Amino acid sequence: MESKAHSAAQARAETVAVQALGWLAADPELFGSFLGATGAGVDEVRARAAEPDFLGSVLDFLLMEDGWITGFCDAAGLPYDAPMRARAALPGGDAMHWT
Repeated sequence: MESKAHSAAQARAETVAVQALGWLAADPELFGSFLGATGAGVDEVRARAAEPDFLGSVLDFLLMEDGWITGFCDAAGLPYDAPMRARAALPGGDAMHWT
């Protein structure tokens, strides 16, 4: 059974990830890059936009470029570490990253 703190942290993380997805979708070129990187189509993005695993992939993509992180955070009024903290709260976020 999940703790209430964990559930709240994951809910906040999902909110950040959904905001990030909206930010990506608003930029056709960047959204096209996201679709290419994930192999997802627009219909799949719509269908999976509420799934924690998929939202993790949104944040994984965003975290690949400092400029994307700062652009998103500036637009959303979030601190620059918000996407990284959100990613850590979603499934797979505790995995070791060597890059």
